[in-house]
Amino acid sequence: MRRVAIIVLLSIATAAAADKDKSHFVPGAASSYPGHQTMDKITIAAIPYTSEEQVMQAFGKVNPNKYGILPVLVIIQNDTGKALALNLKTEFVDQQNHHLEPMPPADVVLYDGSRKASWKVPGPSPLPLPRKQKKGPLNTWEIEGHAFSARLIPEGGTAHGFFYFEVANRPGSLLFLDGIKDAASGKDYLYFEVPFENK
Repeated sequence: MRRVAIIVLLSIATAAAADKDKSHFVPGAASSYPGHQTMDKITIAAIPYTSEEQVMQAFGKVNPNKYGILPVLVIIQNDTGKALALNLKTEFVDQQNHHLEPMPPADVVLYDGSRKASWKVPGPSPLPLPRKQKKGPLNTWEIEGHAFSARLIPEGGTAHGFFYFEVANRPGSLLFLDGIKDAASGKDYLYFEVPFENK
């Protein structure tokens, strides 16, 4: 009887692991995407998720694009031979050099489509907008769960996650990314301007 109970428990654990794997999102290597840039042995890819297939892989049935939110997957590959410290600043930059900062993931899950994007020229960040209390149509764990959150990338390591912009993808746009340092020395790496892969 005890053996049967153990087998049942193992079966349940295996099924739970399989369900977890269904929601496990793992992108390819940064260098495998057309929209990538390599400098100082750091490779960064920026992929706007616009197609139904892409969105389904990352967010399931919820499509942020339908509510005016563009998810951009960022993958950082560290081949410097040193650990990298991250305090990232990202901006969506269009062909007219308009800069748009990302929405915090906690704001995206509350978003109902009523707020309009605030374009700006490069400069200091504005104060964050007050948050609404009512949950919006994008209230799904994947929004915050798949957001970029890494603060350190070990030697030879990779980090990935999404930034969310209140904008439609535009031809010729790119991702401005700054805030990468040598973790040991504190030395800043040059900022990146990564062209978007457009499918």
